Amino acid sequence: MPNTSALSFRTATAADIDTIVALVESAYRGDSGRRGWTTESDLLDGQRTDAEGVAALISQPDSVILLGESHGFLRACCHIEKQGDAGYFGMFAVDPDGQGAGTGRAMLEQAERMAREQWHCCAMHMTVIVQRDELIAWYERRGYRRTGEYRPFPYGQARFGIPKRDDLRFELLIKPLAEVPA
Repeated sequence: MPNTSALSFRTATAADIDTIVALVESAYRGDSGRRGWTTESDLLDGQRTDAEGVAALISQPDSVILLGESHGFLRACCHIEKQGDAGYFGMFAVDPDGQGAGTGRAMLEQAERMAREQWHCCAMHMTVIVQRDELIAWYERRGYRRTGEYRPFPYGQARFGIPKRDDLRFELLIKPLAEVPA
């Protein structure tokens, strides 16, 4: 398991695209995803992301893919985007073999810090598949609250995965971010 004190953060570039796709796929899909606790393998088949989608996020204004690395290896990533006065947090992936070691918590805290300090966001938003109770509970322990606001799952769009059930939907979670000291 990685030592989170050795975790360093940087913004992704186009040279990182293939490594990011591989990490996200390993964390969410197939047998490799089952090694960690954040898998969506029981809910979705197919891909979680692709090189084209990652490239678009990297090149989009007010959008970054944040990387967490340790000893030269990518251990975690997430996408953060400025949306008005809030940050949006998504595409969060932690190496399945390193889950439970604090890497995800460190990554989330760094993303919140960036949204607050660089973009002056007053809140962080995210959407989580409602069937992911354990993951939602993890976010709640980190200060996120459920809103009861739901968004449909993009059925019929295979680039987001192939659903194994017909009741998937997302719930918006929100966390207020502390004010930046003047």
